[in-house]
Amino acid sequence: MDAPGPAHPPPTRPSLVEAITDAAHDGNDSVLRRLLARFAEQATITDLYTLRDALDTRLHPHRGLGHRSRP
Repeated sequence: MDAPGPAHPPPTRPSLVEAITDAAHDGNDSVLRRLLARFAEQATITDLYTLRDALDTRLHPHRGLGHRSRP
């Protein structure tokens, strides 16, 4: 019988990304640090792109979605 493969963490919840963007926008450093620590425990590479795009859109709403590309 094969041993199960490594467990993959569940994708980061969109509500966590939203809470991080809200805390960054509000300038609430203590909440932002706590949320980023939780994000770091759960995040995958895809989640990093999601967070980057959410922060970029929140901080620069005039840019829209068309300019983003993954490196």
